Amino acid sequence: MADRSQPLGRPFWAFWGAAALANLGDGIRVAAFPLLAAALSDDPVAVAGVAAAQFLPWLVAGLLAGALADRRGARTVIAAADAGRVVVLAVLAVAVATGRATIPLVIAAAFLLGVGETLRDTAAQTAVPRLVSDAQLEKANGRLVAGEIVGNEFVGPPVGALLFVVGAALPFAANGAALALAVMLVLSLPLSLTRPARAAGASPVPANRDGVLAGLRWLVRQPLLRTLVVVGAAVAAADSAWFAIFVLYARESLGLGALGFGLLLATGAAGGLAGSFAADRLIARFRHRDVLTWSLATTAGVPLLLVVAPHRVAAVAVVVTTSASFAVLNVAALSIRHRLVPEGLLGRVVAASRMLTFGCTALGALAGGALAARAGVEAPFLFSGAVAVLATVAWWLSSRPAAPPDPA
Repeated sequence: MADRSQPLGRPFWAFWGAAALANLGDGIRVAAFPLLAAALSDDPVAVAGVAAAQFLPWLVAGLLAGALADRRGARTVIAAADAGRVVVLAVLAVAVATGRATIPLVIAAAFLLGVGETLRDTAAQTAVPRLVSDAQLEKANGRLVAGEIVGNEFVGPPVGALLFVVGAALPFAANGAALALAVMLVLSLPLSLTRPARAAGASPVPANRDGVLAGLRWLVRQPLLRTLVVVGAAVAAADSAWFAIFVLYARESLGLGALGFGLLLATGAAGGLAGSFAADRLIARFRHRDVLTWSLATTAGVPLLLVVAPHRVAAVAVVVTTSASFAVLNVAALSIRHRLVPEGLLGRVVAASRMLTFGCTALGALAGGALAARAGVEAPFLFSGAVAVLATVAWWLSSRPAAPPDPA
């Protein structure tokens, strides 16, 4: 078996480069889409519609994306999804540059780009076990999460905003160029990625078994992974509940303006980056069960600090700690999934898991807003703390090793 300290290899880094370029483009759109929507319309419903259109594809096309990833192979699906997004971005950039962009066109483009992102992200999860050894899964997933954080949170948004100021069409053209480069890197990957991925140590399962719902059915019957997905989704909901109103808390309780709030979020991204690099070493030392227990408790529990200590230093500690623990949680959960899911089902299990997580994230944000409106901006932090206790206890109890049989 390969040692976890060995190099990840050229194919992995080509794959990582393609993922980093795609994430950079996603980060550029994080800033560019709301700016474009606000420039085209003052209607809050229209602006919110552009944001919603980017996440709706996970609920509409998530299971189909998983089936395609299992049946067509990662390289084929990723290249096709990114190439399709290049075309959509080119049309949008031309429309913006010529003054023909409208809110319905932007919403349609956001939805199609979201579909492509859903296909790409699902297929990418099935590629990792073919690119690295079983012992290197945590290290590889940590590097991928780090690239995602850098592109989506550190580099992409400020680049997107700056390009939009220079010219409204530029961020979408830059996003398309980054994805075109990503397609070329994907096409350089081994041909083995045109076949379904196989989870390390898992038994093969026909890729077409039971259709698009096979992953959901398998997940329901797998106690450990089922529990992990449910508690992870609950923690994601708790995290989005307080983060959805965090800008209001920062303004009212911390006295931060827009610049201060942006700097605060940047420090959180630094914590996430540190967590993604430390995850494989933490798991190697403490094992998955303990690492997941502490990361679940920390991600949802630490925000309680802001209820008792509404200070800027406490806010920095909260965003850094929760971002780091959330990154560790993602790496550990991804690696367990890669080991447990059988060949031919990984894409559909990933899709089913993400549908639940993204759905709970959206509900958590709505719950956070409702709680803040009714009980004050501190209420979502209390909600997050309650979820931390319940999720951590549920995971700890359900993940206990089975007792050995009675010799008698």
